Amino acid sequence: MPAHLLAIDQGTTGTTALVVSLEGDTLGRSTLEFPQYFPKPGWVEHDTDEIWSSVEGAVQGALRAAQVGPAAIAAIGITNQRETTVVWDRATGRPIANAIVWQCRRTADACDALKSAGHAARVHEKTGLVLDAYFSATKIAWLLDHVPGARGRAETGELAFGTIDGFLIHRLTGGTVHVTDVTNASRTLLMNLSRVEWDPELCRLFQVPERVLPRIVGNAEEVGRTKGLACLPDGIPVTGVAGDQQAALFGQACFEEGEAKCTYGTGAFALMNIGERPILSRHGLVTTVAWRVQERTTYALEGSAFVAGAAVQWLRDGLGLVKSASEIESLARTVASSDGVVFVPALAGLGAPHWDQGARGLIAGITRGTTAGHLARATLEGIAFQVRDLLHAMGQDAKRTITRLRVDGGAAANDLLMQFQADVGEIEIDRPVDLESTGRGAAMLAGVGAGLCTPEATKRMLRVAKRFEPTMDPKERAQHLARWQDGIRRTRAGT
Repeated sequence: MPAHLLAIDQGTTGTTALVVSLEGDTLGRSTLEFPQYFPKPGWVEHDTDEIWSSVEGAVQGALRAAQVGPAAIAAIGITNQRETTVVWDRATGRPIANAIVWQCRRTADACDALKSAGHAARVHEKTGLVLDAYFSATKIAWLLDHVPGARGRAETGELAFGTIDGFLIHRLTGGTVHVTDVTNASRTLLMNLSRVEWDPELCRLFQVPERVLPRIVGNAEEVGRTKGLACLPDGIPVTGVAGDQQAALFGQACFEEGEAKCTYGTGAFALMNIGERPILSRHGLVTTVAWRVQERTTYALEGSAFVAGAAVQWLRDGLGLVKSASEIESLARTVASSDGVVFVPALAGLGAPHWDQGARGLIAGITRGTTAGHLARATLEGIAFQVRDLLHAMGQDAKRTITRLRVDGGAAANDLLMQFQADVGEIEIDRPVDLESTGRGAAMLAGVGAGLCTPEATKRMLRVAKRFEPTMDPKERAQHLARWQDGIRRTRAGT
């Protein structure tokens, strides 16, 4: 009998596949990167053929690394970059254009127009989200309006929309299934958060034909089976699906109200479990579905910083300060402090809790003595400051103080960043042995959906490798925060 789970973690810059045992141990892992395209300032696209090739290659690599054959896979879990938008031809399965990535700002003007028309409050009330180009609805409308003939074809049912989970399920099942899970649906601006279904009023507002929308499914149930693939045999059930941040929340076993995690990836994403009733944020966060398992819906407050690890990539690729992202910590440790340098990494606007689409990155406090080390340290501090702002807003909305944060993602391996996060946030940081919480969460959801394990088993799999406790003097912390808040003000003012 097959004894392993396959997790496909399709991210913004690459795809990771994991072969995971039913006890939660990673037996094999493979990652393949693919390019992003920037056709205009503020625009970000993906070629879906390159995404699919990375999925096939990563799956084959993970199986080789685990030294198991495809027949050993009992079930598949998928987790994905969320708001990224694909529209494809139902008959051929071919996308009508490149995917519009969650970071893309091309629809910012459309969002501003809807705000000016007075729709922001109603959208927030229904979806728990804010009117921002981050989310999928205006991306769908843009594709339908800018690809010749697309809107007419959408109205007649010839086209299908999906976030990357839906696109992958469509490909994995040989084009037979068109679904999205509830966590991804909750990121579109088209789903009614309380009713957990598509909202006709929102579809009319964003000019998205309901006929392009997928069926909404839960996070741990069979949604289809593999068919016609080069990398896997037919008949393997896909039983776990969740957006990347919700999968990480599940993988970090944040099953109780008030438990929170932050994933440090391309962006930084903090989520807090708020139970079975949605709380609408009054402090710049969004409310989202955490998961729907066994017919019970759990909600979360979420704050997203658009640029975290991407700021380190910019130091590497844009400025050439490091040859690899892993060198950032050693470079930052060449200096004792940032020496007053502040970097606000608003390279794709500011997300929560500020929501300023027009903000751009800012480096302040440079002197003749500023070195690459100071810039590296200020970059790490800028990531931590953004997360601190998210956690502060989260505590205000939930009316509770977050005293412990579980962390994951590539940048969570950086000790300097984690210690500064603990210091500036006055919070304990728990870093697990395995930083692949997103993939592990997808695997565990697949196990639950296939009836092979229970959610409680995930708790037993979570092992803390290191705890970071705040040690910074309160006066020093206050000085840091004052400089950061001044940097935010300058970023938003454009000065």
